[in-house]
Amino acid sequence: MSSLEINSSSFNQETKLPLSLPLVEGSRTYEPPGNDANDVGEEGKDSITFTADKLSVEEASQLVISPLCGAVTLFVGTTRNNFEGKKVITLEYEAYVPMAENEVKKICSDIRQKWPVKHIAVFHRLGLVPVSEASVIIAVSSAHRAASLEAVNYAIDTLKAKVPIWKKEIYEESSSSWKRNKECFWATSD
Repeated sequence: MSSLEINSSSFNQETKLPLSLPLVEGSRTYEPPGNDANDVGEEGKDSITFTADKLSVEEASQLVISPLCGAVTLFVGTTRNNFEGKKVITLEYEAYVPMAENEVKKICSDIRQKWPVKHIAVFHRLGLVPVSEASVIIAVSSAHRAASLEAVNYAIDTLKAKVPIWKKEIYEESSSSWKRNKECFWATSD
């Protein structure tokens, strides 16, 4: 079993619902040799945070570190300064937070069924995210590196496909464009 910690702060809860929620197809599973980190003592914990505040890689890392684990894997998604030849000056994220939290909980649960991981932290920024700052941080600890590497990859791919978060790119030439993730299953095709 795992415990769950959710922290939503400094955001505007707007009701934005997808039309449907089909399931994401499976992923590879990993069975490490010998004991895994979940066999001994410390209970696994999932930390989920949606915030308008600047994200901290150090905080995410500290939430997942365990003396039972030999691996901590981090993914940090940052705002880049360009998209299709346009200069991006910032991104803006919006989310329907209650549904987004629920979908991230499902991702954490899926990860725990597929890989022997100890702790999971998922942070997502809302509001304006300037160039070079983090918009998403995912951290996972496990006894062995393969489990946490695969779990983090699954987490970011599934988050982009299933979690109701909207991204607006704001360009230097005073224009902007709402973007959907190509992985997003509930957006309609062009």
